Amino acid sequence: MNNEHEEIMEKKYFFDKPKNVRRFLMFFYVLLGLLVIIDFFVPKHPYFAWGEYPSFYGTFGLVACILLVLGAKYILRPIVKRKENYYD
Repeated sequence: MNNEHEEIMEKKYFFDKPKNVRRFLMFFYVLLGLLVIIDFFVPKHPYFAWGEYPSFYGTFGLVACILLVLGAKYILRPIVKRKENYYD
């Protein structure tokens, strides 16, 4: 019984090996680079003028995400945070 437990604990997963993590990250970065390059050649039909800028929506999404995280951390957290001994 104990031997089965040890086999389960020693099971290795795909991302447990640093080599696989590096391969995945390299694939991810190459894919991102290709998407940025392809963005220059895809015709756009935006409703607003700023939609024609290359990678506008990706940059907008990144900035919006960063602002949401910072707003939640520095504005909302102090509002909803309770003292450590609140439930005592």
